[in-house]
Amino acid sequence: MSLKFSHSAIIVLFLCSFPAILADEEEDPTIKTMEDFSGYPIHEPHSSFQNTVSSLSVDTQSLQKQIDELSTFSDTPAPSVTRILYSDKDVLARRFIKNLMGLSGLSVREDAIGNIFGRWEGYNPDLSAVGTGSHIDAIPYSGKYDGVVGVLGAIEAINVLKRSGFKPKRSLEVILFTSEEPTRFGISCLGSRLMAGSKALANALKTTVDGQNISFFDAAQSAGYTKDEGDLSSVFLEKGSYSAFVELHIEQGPILEDEGISIGIVTAIAAPASIKVDFQGNGGHAGAVLMPNRNDVGLAAAELALAVERYVLESGSIDTVGTVGILELHPGAINSIPSKSHLEIDTRDIDEERRNIVIEKIHQSAITIASKRGANLSEFKIVNQDPPALSDKSILEAMEASSKELNLTHKFMISRAYHDSLFMARVSPMGMIFIPCYKGYSHKPEEYASSQDISNGVKVLALTLAKLSLQ
Repeated sequence: MSLKFSHSAIIVLFLCSFPAILADEEEDPTIKTMEDFSGYPIHEPHSSFQNTVSSLSVDTQSLQKQIDELSTFSDTPAPSVTRILYSDKDVLARRFIKNLMGLSGLSVREDAIGNIFGRWEGYNPDLSAVGTGSHIDAIPYSGKYDGVVGVLGAIEAINVLKRSGFKPKRSLEVILFTSEEPTRFGISCLGSRLMAGSKALANALKTTVDGQNISFFDAAQSAGYTKDEGDLSSVFLEKGSYSAFVELHIEQGPILEDEGISIGIVTAIAAPASIKVDFQGNGGHAGAVLMPNRNDVGLAAAELALAVERYVLESGSIDTVGTVGILELHPGAINSIPSKSHLEIDTRDIDEERRNIVIEKIHQSAITIASKRGANLSEFKIVNQDPPALSDKSILEAMEASSKELNLTHKFMISRAYHDSLFMARVSPMGMIFIPCYKGYSHKPEEYASSQDISNGVKVLALTLAKLSLQ
């Protein structure tokens, strides 16, 4: 038997059903008033969060393909990755990320220096958003996971939540930070420092040049940024611009892999201080100048390098570290006594006072060494002396709860490497999620994280973002 309806009957049926459709699309004003007053949803108008955990599904194959494809935007051959700020490969990589954000339904924008933002609008867009993200620039001959997992993984975390049917209350925003690595201009976390409101950096960039004497602004303009080089204040964010920020990252150390733990929950980020030291002496012929008459600044540099190690070990904490990463001698000939020596020292700790005590000891040692050797300490410059950052308690709780709900082993730990999260902590509450990486390798081609570990991290990130978006 077939059913037939007249045209007028169809209109009647539609009109009868219209109030029900309207009721679904328009919130009850009384309920909305009560929700606004309490700060909590009486009902979730778009989705049920309770079923999210069981429905989280990561497209690991697609994500690994994206990681592999992004690694091809490199100035050195595989398996290494070299992607320097504002280079042609960096511009292509940025375009790749923006395209993925668009395909995931995110609204994309960029600021004056190329920080890229992809936003999934929440059902209460007036609330401050929850941020996540990392960087994709890569130091020469490094690997393809550092930073990248936190950008591509964040985009996939959004996809995971969308596939699960979840709808955020607070908007979720993926951030690609400009130049976390200091490779080109000697400034680490350039994008996030500026976002955190560093006026000193904004001013310094006006006269900053790279190793080829190309100015920061010329390089940025070649990549399509900094139309107004006199003012970078548009990059600054007000404190509270985000309600929370969470960064997913490979550990860059061996602890999680060695202990067979899936997730690292970062409680604090150790802050670096960078120091430049120059000694000057008379130099001379390696055979003709007798040992009692020398003021060998090569040995002065070596002595200071050993002093750095000594003072770090004397701090009494395993969290205090120091590295002499650059030691240069002039004229650099085997048969010439060095007349100039240059050191660059990195020292870090999660305890700012303890780290600063080490810095002062290094300074006093440099003065003593120069005096003892008859040399001139021509420069002792603290380039940066950033404070450490502590993760926010509510974010730690969200990350821990997410790990437990996903039945993933986890460990509270500190980050001895620093990240854009260090500076985002000045803008909003912050937290970090670590995943294991092979032998702790990073900043070299052997850097590797398994698809399973990446998938675990993405799930924890997705669930954490979901929790934070509903607060």
